Amino acid sequence: MSAAPFHCCCDHESPALNSYSCTKMDQPSGRSFMQVLCEKYSPENFPYRRGPGMGVHVPATPQGSPMKDRLNLPSVLVLNSCGITCAGDEREIAAFCAHVSELDLSDNKLEDWHEVSKIVSNVPQLEFLNLSSNPLNLSVLERTCAGSFSGVRKLVLNNSKASWETVHTILQELPDLEELFLCLNDYETVSCSSICCHSLKLLHITDNNLQDWTEIRKLGVMFPSLDTLVLANNHLNAIEEPDDSLARLFPNLRSISLHKSGLQSWEDIDKLNSFPKLEEVRLLGIPLLQPYTTEERRKLVIARLPSVSKLNGSVVTDGEREDSERFFIRYYVDVPKEEVPFRYHELITKYGRLEPLAEVDLRPQSSVKVEVHFNDQVEEMNIRLDQTVAELKKQLKTLVQLPTSNMLLYYFDQEAPFGPEEMKYSSRALHSFGIRDGDKIYVESKTK
Repeated sequence: MSAAPFHCCCDHESPALNSYSCTKMDQPSGRSFMQVLCEKYSPENFPYRRGPGMGVHVPATPQGSPMKDRLNLPSVLVLNSCGITCAGDEREIAAFCAHVSELDLSDNKLEDWHEVSKIVSNVPQLEFLNLSSNPLNLSVLERTCAGSFSGVRKLVLNNSKASWETVHTILQELPDLEELFLCLNDYETVSCSSICCHSLKLLHITDNNLQDWTEIRKLGVMFPSLDTLVLANNHLNAIEEPDDSLARLFPNLRSISLHKSGLQSWEDIDKLNSFPKLEEVRLLGIPLLQPYTTEERRKLVIARLPSVSKLNGSVVTDGEREDSERFFIRYYVDVPKEEVPFRYHELITKYGRLEPLAEVDLRPQSSVKVEVHFNDQVEEMNIRLDQTVAELKKQLKTLVQLPTSNMLLYYFDQEAPFGPEEMKYSSRALHSFGIRDGDKIYVESKTK
């Protein structure tokens, strides 16, 4: 490095650690970003390069302090749950993190956006930043600070309780932001920004309390290029929007998750057809589908959404779609006219009127009628197939007037090419012979 040497001390007992304390280190539990970085990625704790990283050479100091001469820093830094409260020496951050592209600072104690800005402004290649579960709602994000985030493409603010004012400031200063995570932030409303963010493709806003469609529609106004919208675990109760307006609100939406929403009407499912590019839908755990069987849920939803190619994470094949659409016709065939959905008539045009499927009982037979031959006698009788050969002999004892110990049984399959089969194993179950109605059983005496 051409600049003056930067020192990174990894010895916990060295007074050099004081150089990584931040201006408000009167909190005894507080630690700086630079301090944690040196500790975690020292050669002792992180001896090899992992992934596409690089080693950073740090010249030894003339004082002969116990310095480590190299940090093996990967391009992806994970410093979550480390008690970080501040940045530390910005020159050190710039020297060590010039190549870092992803940074996870989740679940720390960062509460000042200025400290976050000091870190991020010295990581010029940064594209992914996770600030989840930091108490950043305790300070105001100024535009000058937000400007340091300008290269970030993926930003995670889950459980940060970030206000919509903070979100708007970020959106104004991040022209290339593509993915935004705003989960677990206790939002009950959405505050619409005066400026649209055309770069955003994916928005995760799960586990909030957005119940009213008037709030969700604001997301379409703010993010017109949205490709994926994840609304899981909100309590959205209905999609109240004219079809033509839905198409204008979300013209590029390809995937939507309404998992565990509060939707209760099939009309809400039909509304999804208004999104012109929608291909993937997640609808598990909604009240509307609770009364139906697993098969009915999937088939009825597939039949109503002709453009969707993936439902609840599973690909909808052409064969499954045809089966579902035929199932849909038969499901509504006996429903009163006024209750039949419009999709039924569309599918009748496609397939015509279908007869109900014949009910076929596939349960195995429990008994059969056979002919019992003994000497010159022939008797028809019903026998249970769940009994054994020994039990059948007891049943025949009265008919043929022979003790079971003196009885030989032969089974004759009327369609088999071979002769009779001796039923010589007393414990063998009758169903294992494949006996059918009309087959014959011959009884002979051993002392004949």
